[in-house]
Amino acid sequence: MSEAETKTGIVAVAEAAKAVRGLPPVHLWNPAHCGDIDIVIRADGTWMHEGSPIGRAELVRLFSTVLRLDPDGYHLVTPAEKLKIRVEDLPFRAVTMRRDGDDLLFTTDVGDEVRAGPENPVTVETDSTTGEPAPRVHVRRGLEARIVRTVFYDLVEMAEERDGRLAVASGGVWFPLGPPGAGLA
Repeated sequence: MSEAETKTGIVAVAEAAKAVRGLPPVHLWNPAHCGDIDIVIRADGTWMHEGSPIGRAELVRLFSTVLRLDPDGYHLVTPAEKLKIRVEDLPFRAVTMRRDGDDLLFTTDVGDEVRAGPENPVTVETDSTTGEPAPRVHVRRGLEARIVRTVFYDLVEMAEERDGRLAVASGGVWFPLGPPGAGLA
């Protein structure tokens, strides 16, 4: 199957899934691996195809709905095909955050809305190269979003000190952001 036919098949499945409520059940599909496709999700969240940015936000959104993380990496998956792609950091960016009652709602760069809680935790690691906080939020089925710097600053601003760490609450769970005075506040 040619690359053009493969892309057409992925788009068709994603569009059909979009017409139906919710996301396609990619976790239930087990097609044969068809190879790699030259799609890269850059660390800044830009989706690239053959070295050029994918300019249509709708197409990026459609591809994001058939994205799956398997033990051997990230793939675009349909009932009939599985194509490996490359992701430089995390596949999504959490670009906005707002309070909804006691919960935190994050919106990703592809339009997913995520309520932080036990099933979608917020975690903060330290970037090994920069030494800076590297926050993330779970989006769905092992896929995560990097929390952008401005949103992280908003989290730090609303944080409370608990057990010697700055933390925020959502979904009945406290999520530690880091120690006070460690460049967070």
